[in-house]
Amino acid sequence: MIQTHFVAIAIGFLLDRLIGDPPNWPHPIRWIGTLITKLTAVLNKGRARILKGAGLLLMMIVIVTGIVLAIVTIAYQMHIAVGIAVEAVLIAIGLAQKSLRDAATEVYKPLITGDVQEARTKLSWIVGRDTATLQESDIARGAIETVSENTSDGVTAPLFWAFLFGAPGIWLYKTVNTLDSMVGYKDDRYHEFGKFSARADDILNFIPARMTGMLILLTTPNAGGIPFRQRFAGWRQDARRHPSPNSGYLEAATAWQLGVTLGGKSTYRGVVSERPQIGPGHRQLTAPDIQSTIVHMHIVSFVCWMLLTAIGVIIHAIT
Repeated sequence: MIQTHFVAIAIGFLLDRLIGDPPNWPHPIRWIGTLITKLTAVLNKGRARILKGAGLLLMMIVIVTGIVLAIVTIAYQMHIAVGIAVEAVLIAIGLAQKSLRDAATEVYKPLITGDVQEARTKLSWIVGRDTATLQESDIARGAIETVSENTSDGVTAPLFWAFLFGAPGIWLYKTVNTLDSMVGYKDDRYHEFGKFSARADDILNFIPARMTGMLILLTTPNAGGIPFRQRFAGWRQDARRHPSPNSGYLEAATAWQLGVTLGGKSTYRGVVSERPQIGPGHRQLTAPDIQSTIVHMHIVSFVCWMLLTAIGVIIHAIT
């Protein structure tokens, strides 16, 4: 069974890399998001909102992973080839290599040709910050931070949980990640209700974020020319300065590999947000750095898949 599991992951990884999510096709994340919205409207009111938020988290995990487990189990009972095919598709849908690359490239193309206004518009599609007045370096920063953070959220973390638990594992992760993005805010509306979802997302990303950050340092081009010992020390120090317990390990690794600075001031709906600056800041960010970060994502995704496969095979061989 373990061999079919690895085959399904390999096929799913390849499908996502080459095909991604076909446009206009229904995506399970939309269905999950719709259900979260409906349940939130019912539960996020009155007293005991922390417990109600915990109930939402539990319900969503049980519903989504239960459906995926049932689909995979039935598929494998029909035929092993059917099981592999179905699980591979479910895994592919849970990954985001191609969609992440395409979204960042949509920002890169107009920016590299000097069409700053178009680049601002395309960036606004993938970030929550205000983009109307951003110049080249800040547009590049927005795209780079998005690709860097989502290398884990969209690829390596889902892969990690897929290797542990197959398609149900990847969709458990995607469910929690979606909950965090929808109700994990610290504002008055979700501060209590989204507490459990936010903490669950932090826990599920703890190992993948740190693993991915280290792989960025070890396997991607050292564009800044900084010695590894210095990059490693800077990475660890800067990662802990980031407000997120996990995202800092991605952005700090990217900043030190490129030799640039990430973080700093951003504006969200007119409200200025100041984040600590991370990275050595040896030079200013430019449009080609977006492409470099996409290369980082592809390299690290492939190495992560190979590493997890090797670990899985070794564990299977000795047990």
